[in-house]
Amino acid sequence: MNDVPDGWAEQVRENRAEKDRFFADHRQSPIPPAERDEFDGLAYFDPDPTYRVTATVTVHDDPETLDLETTNGPPSRYERVATLSFTLNGTDCELAGYRQPDEDTATLFVPFRDKTTGQQSYDNGRYIELELGDSLTDGQEIPLDFNLAYAPFCAYSETFSCPLPPEDNWLEIAVEAGERSR
Repeated sequence: MNDVPDGWAEQVRENRAEKDRFFADHRQSPIPPAERDEFDGLAYFDPDPTYRVTATVTVHDDPETLDLETTNGPPSRYERVATLSFTLNGTDCELAGYRQPDEDTATLFVPFRDKTTGQQSYDNGRYIELELGDSLTDGQEIPLDFNLAYAPFCAYSETFSCPLPPEDNWLEIAVEAGERSR
């Protein structure tokens, strides 16, 4: 397990409250306007430091380009730029991290499914976005916090088209952290 910074749980709760406010009030909220008055917040698993792990990065110098299927519409093109290796609840796991081609960002997109998918969490999987302040290097260790996992906008409205996690990113364990279904 990664060392948990002071105030970590409070920061997770603050991030969730900010997201709930966005979903309730913002004009770009995925909650249909007619349903926003009834919206009283998203459902989450309790913050759990067990699900904040250290992942070791393997950088793909020649990233594989692939088309990820989407929930509604044409596939989305992504590059598999890194593999994240970690141990969660005693199980060795790997997840691929993606970026869209020619995307100039330090954000790594990590879509995944796990044993809660379709039961305790959204039917089509969840996402984590890792904001990495610098470029990735082989062997680098980074925090991977499943408490920040979220359902994409398409979980709330069919007007959105969201990439589906590829089979390589289907975990064989339950990740009872982050956003969950009501």
